[in-house]
Formats: sequence, structure tokens, C-alpha cells
Amino acid sequence: MYLLRNCLLALTSPLIVLQVVPVFAEPLVINNKFTPSSSPITKAEVVNAQNAWCNALVDISKVNDTEGKAAATALAKKVIDSAYGYQMGGVLFKPTLAKAPQTFRTTSEGALSYFVGGNPAFPNDKGFALMGWKKCTVSNSAIFITADSATSMGNVSFLNKDGKTTTVDKTWTFIKDPSGNLRIVVHHSSL
Repeated sequence: MYLLRNCLLALTSPLIVLQVVPVFAEPLVINNKFTPSSSPITKAEVVNAQNAWCNALVDISKVNDTEGKAAATALAKKVIDSAYGYQMGGVLFKPTLAKAPQTFRTTSEGALSYFVGGNPAFPNDKGFALMGWKKCTVSNSAIFITADSATSMGNVSFLNKDGKTTTVDKTWTFIKDPSGNLRIVVHHSSL
């Protein structure tokens, strides 16, 4: 009883101030406002979208090597605008090499910076797509399809100009936009 009384006194003492600090800030809630396509997603569409992403990454590297960073940046912007769902709202994108405090890229500006660097708002970005990639291949562990969305999980391997392969764990979620195009709305990648 003595211990309980002292604890209560300590908690009510004017000298002790308890401050509750939330562990995490309020999460960003993304409400995509679009009408999904009426046709369900197929496995072939998912695999085609994954291969298109890989081909685009290699193309951005190639354009950077042959035409320079400005041309690579223009191509990367075009790829992001056509492959990701940023025009429908934010995308849940956690790039492979991104780190705190800018781990997540919910805007197209953040995604572009990750792929080509050079944005002072994201000073740690070096340009993942500019790393001289020569080949990119997807190896799916599983694809979960439910009507107008599909989630895939597996590995993506990147071959660089020196012949070294880097393999990452990759999860993508795709939705089909009203025009019938698959859009990446979740992209998580880690080593």
C-alpha cells in the first residue's frame, strides 16, 4: 500500500510532467479517385507490366550513357507517368536504396529523384536508373490477382555494365486504370 500511495503521489506531483509523444506521425492516407476498369487483370498483363518496367530501367541507363542525364531524366519522367499511378493519387513506393528520413516516395517528384537523382529536396538520391544497368529480369514467387488489382512478390535481378548481378526482393501491386492500363500503386524493394 505504501508503494502504491508513493507512486500515485509521484504521478500527481506538480514537479513531474508526463508528455506522451506519438511513436509515428499520422500516416498519409491516399484515396485514389478513379473508376476501375471493368475487365479483370490477367497474369499475362502483370508479367508484361513487370517486363516493361525492367526494359524501361535499362533504357533509361542506356539513354543516360548515350545522350546524357537530361535525356535520361525526360525518359524517366515519361516512364513514371505511364507505369505508376501517381496521376490517380499517391503511390506507396519504398525504393531499394532509399533511407530515412526520405525512405518513402508517395509523389512522382520523389520517384523521379530516386531514379535519376539531382533533386536538392532528396539529397541522398544518386540515380538508381543511371547505374549502367544492361539487363533486368523478374522472377515471381507468386502473383495474387483479385479482379482489378494484382500483387506480385519475387526477385528482380539487375546486371550492370561490369557484369555484376544485384538481386532485390520486390513487391508490386498493380491496378487497372479506366483505360485498361496497369498502374503500379505499391512498389516495395529491398536488398
